[in-house]
Amino acid sequence: MQCFIHPDIKDVTLEAVLYALADPARRAIVRALAADRACEGAGLSCHAAAPPDLPKATVSQHYSKLRAAGVVRATRKGVSVIHTLRCDELNAKFPGLLPAILEAVEA
Repeated sequence: MQCFIHPDIKDVTLEAVLYALADPARRAIVRALAADRACEGAGLSCHAAAPPDLPKATVSQHYSKLRAAGVVRATRKGVSVIHTLRCDELNAKFPGLLPAILEAVEA
């Protein structure tokens, strides 16, 4: 069984979050999670939020970077991995950052 490592929010840095969100595929994943209200705990499976043209290994790498940066949280539900955004935690540490980045990219 795979155990996911998530950094404590006190260890999450602005540089790590910005680096994770600098990649267009990772921003697409975060946008899909945000659009599906993954901030409220529902979450999406790996491939439901990822761009459809990405190979499975690439999707896994992107989620790994997002988890390491503290942007998403992964939980195992049966054979699926469900990802949620760490909206409340990120907003407490970096007020307005995530919505501002997603808004700027969509504009």
